[in-house]
Amino acid sequence: MLFAAMLPKVLAGCCIGAFVTLLLPREMVARWVGHESGMAGLAIATAFGFILPGGPFTAYPVAGAFLLAGADAGTVVAFIVSWTVIGYTRALVWELPFFGSDFVLWRMVMALPLPILAGVLARIAVRAGFPVNAPDDEARKEP
Repeated sequence: MLFAAMLPKVLAGCCIGAFVTLLLPREMVARWVGHESGMAGLAIATAFGFILPGGPFTAYPVAGAFLLAGADAGTVVAFIVSWTVIGYTRALVWELPFFGSDFVLWRMVMALPLPILAGVLARIAVRAGFPVNAPDDEARKEP
């Protein structure tokens, strides 16, 4: 029963992720949130994570699509952390009715640097040699 209820959501998220790769030109993605986008790219990814509605079945396929479309790991990490920590949909549905506007506002302000920091740390980790994609068959072979 749970599988039947979740299947349409998973399929919709995968379709959204596929459409992102088709609708956004690779050059535009690389320019705005690619390897050379700098802090502006992290800020753009953070803003996009903040405004993206939906659950994990939407956010994670979109993040994967951004990686395929030319975004770097830091901006994808900033996007996911922003969606998780300061996403407005959770704040409107769960936090605002229970905790009030003062709490929600302060929590968002205090959490705002976290996606940027996570994106910077992810960029450092990638530059240090941690892989972003799964290794290919050549890398899996032992010497």
